[in-house]
Amino acid sequence: VVSVFNIVGYTILAAMGVQLLIGYCGQVTLGHAAFIAVGAYTSSILMLQVKWPAFLVQAGLVYPISLVAAAIVAGLWSMLFGLPSAKVKGFYLIMTTMAAQFITVDFIITQYVSQVGGRGSYFSIPPGTIKIGPWVIDNDMKYYYLAAVLIILCTFIMANLLRSKIGRAWIAIRDNDIAAEALGVNIVLYKLLAFFVAGAFGGIAGAYWITNLFFVSPEHFLFPWSLWLVGVILIGGVGSIYGTIYGALFMTLIPEALKALILFLTGSEFILNLMPFLPLLLEKFLYVKEAAFGLAIALFLIFEPNGLSYRWWQIKNYFNLWPFSY
Repeated sequence: VVSVFNIVGYTILAAMGVQLLIGYCGQVTLGHAAFIAVGAYTSSILMLQVKWPAFLVQAGLVYPISLVAAAIVAGLWSMLFGLPSAKVKGFYLIMTTMAAQFITVDFIITQYVSQVGGRGSYFSIPPGTIKIGPWVIDNDMKYYYLAAVLIILCTFIMANLLRSKIGRAWIAIRDNDIAAEALGVNIVLYKLLAFFVAGAFGGIAGAYWITNLFFVSPEHFLFPWSLWLVGVILIGGVGSIYGTIYGALFMTLIPEALKALILFLTGSEFILNLMPFLPLLLEKFLYVKEAAFGLAIALFLIFEPNGLSYRWWQIKNYFNLWPFSY
């Protein structure tokens, strides 16, 4: 159960940057997995390949330093691919962010970075490698606590940014970039800043996710993961920090609940006789999961385009006014 919530935590961290770009700045992205990959590889290279001073190793500061570096490097890499946003938007920006995915993961990481020292051998993470101070992160419960701390930290940063001049500029660009520019907003600067912060969140997500892995591989950051993250914010609610959390919970827990239900049903001989296709369904569960993902997005776009966060807002307001609602 804890491992499932670790996946939820990773999804929240990964989708936070997508929410910032799409939901608050109006910059569509389909390549966010690339920046998560940059964060993961930056952190793992710094931990595994750099010879750190003994006092830093003993103090357990190597992983925190690598996490900060992962955020900065991923943010800068994201900003590089955000440069075209100064001139293009919509479909053309989508193609640019897709190019980031294919150039970063499918070309640079797969063909060059992951081949260092033989395929994957330099990116195998020995147990006990990841430490924060005296705290060795080596089991699911500790991964969970780390995810909780990072989610709270990133949510705090994002919420405060959105309440600042920077956040107001992002929202103005999202709503009407021409009017924002006419009012004196430097839209190129703020768009690039949005890409940097979103990439930094992706880098943090990647640096966190390597704690849950035995080795880092390009297969962990493929294009479908970028699409999945867009689905998370569509279902949770575009333009809502809470929507990121609701979407991650929905998109992770529903498939897991479906898998648990199928496993439970296959344990009954009576039900197996009634539904002999269940073992095949379990065997092909990955495809069932993808089908459920597509169906969920279609249904939400039709029946609740504002996402789960809007539905929660309606329920909360109803009970705030009850029993004297109008």
